[in-house]
Amino acid sequence: MFAEIITVGDELLTGNTVDSNSAFIAKRLTERGYWVRRITTVGDDVKEIKAVIREALGRKPEVLVISGGLGPTHDDVTMLAVAEALERRLVLCEGCLERIKEFYRLLHEKGLIDDPELNEARKKMAYLPEGAEPLKNSEGAAPGAYIVHDGVKIFVLPGMPREMKAMLENEVLPRLGEKKFVQLKFLAEITDESKLAPLLREAIKRFKVRIHSSPKGFGRYIGVIIFAESEGEAEKATKFLNENGVSLQRWKL
Repeated sequence: MFAEIITVGDELLTGNTVDSNSAFIAKRLTERGYWVRRITTVGDDVKEIKAVIREALGRKPEVLVISGGLGPTHDDVTMLAVAEALERRLVLCEGCLERIKEFYRLLHEKGLIDDPELNEARKKMAYLPEGAEPLKNSEGAAPGAYIVHDGVKIFVLPGMPREMKAMLENEVLPRLGEKKFVQLKFLAEITDESKLAPLLREAIKRFKVRIHSSPKGFGRYIGVIIFAESEGEAEKATKFLNENGVSLQRWKL
């Protein structure tokens, strides 16, 4: 199974905001058993977003997660771009509209905003691609969307990290099943990554694993992460490395 991630926002491309969302999404998808093969960042432009969505769909991932651009401002155009990429209309989600009304009413009661009434900018967030299932936003106003298109599970999430994380945990991951990858993390006591490389290649060839190495500079240790679909395969690869002169110590990040 493999997945792709698209993050949206001009602020990510200018360097004014660090894209922590893609790292968080990738980590959680990997834990759930998906290989994240590509992460794409695109600005707040309908044509550009539409293009990268269609490119991703052409690669037929099992899962496509899109984050960012769901708010009330002029540059929040992700839902429109998704609708156009899928050749669907944007339609008003009445249930979403009611939740948005309630959200702003509560903010007004807390004294956080002056006006609780709906305006066009707020109402804009209640439009989803036709056929989409709304995803509840427990931390903000804009709903997300879940769409199955040509066999691809598409999730459209907010860009605010707090909102995105809550929606990913509560709305997305439960729809992806319980399967998890095993990840064993070690420090390899070896001074040079080039000496480790042939052993890692051989382990990958012999066992159903993927291995990531992370040099810590020229010194005593190199970080090694073994990914596998079963504990048994990961342990076989670990044993092979230990028996071939690589001393592995558990690595607590």
